[in-house]
Amino acid sequence: MQRPAAAGPAAIEQPDHDCPLCPRLAAYRAAQRAAQPGWFNGPVPGFGPGGARMLVVGLAPGLKGANRTGRPFTGDHAGLLLYQTLGRFGFAHGTYRADPADGLTLHDCRIVNAVRCVPPANLPQPAEVTRCNRFLRSELQGMPNLRAVLALGVLAHAAVLKACGIPPARIRFRHGDIHTLPDGLLLADSYHVSRYNTQTGRLTEAMFQAVVAALLARLESGA
Repeated sequence: MQRPAAAGPAAIEQPDHDCPLCPRLAAYRAAQRAAQPGWFNGPVPGFGPGGARMLVVGLAPGLKGANRTGRPFTGDHAGLLLYQTLGRFGFAHGTYRADPADGLTLHDCRIVNAVRCVPPANLPQPAEVTRCNRFLRSELQGMPNLRAVLALGVLAHAAVLKACGIPPARIRFRHGDIHTLPDGLLLADSYHVSRYNTQTGRLTEAMFQAVVAALLARLESGA
């Protein structure tokens, strides 16, 4: 995949708030709007500058997290480790308070989800990942300075490869690995920062910090 020589946030395609591409997700979204009319209840847009060098890709919005607040990884447990770590390495400024009005800003980093709408049981279907991939592809192509992607989990890893035109089976997910894609883009793998992974010890704070530190080192070295 070749990224354009000049582009910016305006070039990034975002789904409409009433996006109809995935009937199951649209129906679930409608049900949540009826149950919780004060929530965001729509495809969650990317957060962070379009000119960033790093893109973090998650799975999908959490029901009471990003689906409620409208900002990725905001409002549920998953955001705690992510934003704390981004702040530690200079990618986030301010204090994360699980509220999009907390004043937190991202520096040289942008965050999106592979699937923009909340799925039932937090599990999108393969066809929904495929339909939403056009928006992830637009993120990758619309970020002119992009040098690295941090994929949180197997699904995000596969979605990034698909958006880059690479068969997911060609490059396997493995926590801690940093892959160099054919166009030079770095793809780093980490287990997802979910409550389940952190509470069971599958992903510790030290493990996640090590992945981000290694990716930052590669960015800074230009390797």
